[in-house]
Amino acid sequence: MPALTQSIDYKQLLREAGLRVTPQRTTIVSLLSETDDHPNVEDLYEKARTLDDTVSVATVYRTMSVLENAGLVRKLVLEDAPARYEMMPQTDHDHLVDMDSGELVEIPGTEIASLLDRVAAEMGYELVSHHTVIRARKV
Repeated sequence: MPALTQSIDYKQLLREAGLRVTPQRTTIVSLLSETDDHPNVEDLYEKARTLDDTVSVATVYRTMSVLENAGLVRKLVLEDAPARYEMMPQTDHDHLVDMDSGELVEIPGTEIASLLDRVAAEMGYELVSHHTVIRARKV
């Protein structure tokens, strides 16, 4: 997912999601919106502290939970690794995790979604949403 432009009003984004606007939440949302990687809570905490020394690790954990429940953030749960986060993508995409380096790579395109749509339809279902995490090693 490309980073969102800095013209986004993060306070308004929080308000529209029905959330209370705090300086800490605004800092965390802006950091997450402007990154191309998928940071974990510790990454976000370290970056947030450089901008706002009132941010604690507990604040980041609580904020990520609130943002996820509000539908603004997607939590990426990976085996044996801390959860990573991204702003809810504008377009569906999936992820590949390099098992050796831990790198998380976005898989663009609609081929996986098309396949899952077809499989769901064959089973008598309509696909509502999906998110695939593929674990792989470079050869």
